[in-house]
Amino acid sequence: MAKKDLTKETEGFEEKLQNAKKTLDVLMNPDITLSQSLKAYESGMKELSDAQKILEQAQIKITQIKEN
Repeated sequence: MAKKDLTKETEGFEEKLQNAKKTLDVLMNPDITLSQSLKAYESGMKELSDAQKILEQAQIKITQIKEN
């Protein structure tokens, strides 16, 4: 795996986490409507799911490296 690919994945992971944190801030707003809450929740869960996939792929790569 090229170093550039790893950097791209790391940036993607960090960006996903930052987006999820921003979504949490939105959800903590007591003035948010139910509709806005549902949209924000859905968006935040997608960001976390995408971050989880990036982590899982990194774990697979680490396992492959250890096996070689």
